[in-house]
Amino acid sequence: MPAPPSDRDAPGAEAVRVPIEDALDLHSFLPSDVASAAAEYLDLAKERFREVRLIHGRGIGVQREIVRALLARREDVRDFFDAPPERGGSGATIAVFR
Repeated sequence: MPAPPSDRDAPGAEAVRVPIEDALDLHSFLPSDVASAAAEYLDLAKERFREVRLIHGRGIGVQREIVRALLARREDVRDFFDAPPERGGSGATIAVFR
């Protein structure tokens, strides 16, 4: 999964390994990177989890639309919907794998 923008490409910088968990917070990604970051995350997460939570925030809905368009195109996603209120409500989307 691509890391959020950082100095990771600076000379002498080491790659940071991020563990794959059942949620991905997309707040630190630019809108132009959300689809690719979420797609790569889903590719890895589907091997470990039945469902995952993509946290995109409430805002004006740009990241939510990007996430939902991606999920709608994926054959490995059976369903997706708003997270329950205690897990982020409309600021997060739950994706259920086939």
